[in-house]
Amino acid sequence: MLSKRLKSIASMVDKGNNIYDIGCDHALLDIYLAINNDNHCTASDINQNALNNAIKNIEKYHLSDKIDTVISDGLKNITLKEDSTIILSGMGSRTIIDILSPLDSKLVNSIIVQSNNDLSILRKRICKLGYYIFDEDVVLDKGIYYVIIKFKPGYKKYHFKDYELGPILVSKGKSDYYSNLKSKNEQILNSVPKRYVVKRLKLKKMNYLINKFKLG
Repeated sequence: MLSKRLKSIASMVDKGNNIYDIGCDHALLDIYLAINNDNHCTASDINQNALNNAIKNIEKYHLSDKIDTVISDGLKNITLKEDSTIILSGMGSRTIIDILSPLDSKLVNSIIVQSNNDLSILRKRICKLGYYIFDEDVVLDKGIYYVIIKFKPGYKKYHFKDYELGPILVSKGKSDYYSNLKSKNEQILNSVPKRYVVKRLKLKKMNYLINKFKLG
């Protein structure tokens, strides 16, 4: 059974697309998509032990014809096909950016990412690669809020608040998420020494935006 986080990711996947799940772990998402969404998947991981677990699960569901597996550091050992969706979840934003930076967007239909840190940097950097924010969602799974962002090739103009708060998340009015984010920022502010001026200023700006737009 998929977690709420993986279900939210799956809901953003276009039916019939070629899926490249980077850092696939046990390939549970790939198995779900192959069965329910008519996707051909490539489950990739840098760790052989993790990939072995994925292979066992794929064989258990008799899906070896629909799910390929490959050892790869990011996209280095992967050849993209047309109508591709790249999924990167459970990684830090800096790692995701490093993986995507050399990407040729001509074959990529969409990118779906889930990271727990530096979301403003993630949004901004992927948009600079030639994409725009097509959709966003946030789910509470076992006490943790997970933000999932879907990018499509193209361009849209964004402002500071869009990168910080998420333009689509704001429109969806996810007040519980923003209240939690503001509370976490306040806790960090109370523990961060005053000499860390830049970090403190960033946290204060975030909370100012949340208050300004009455999100939490």
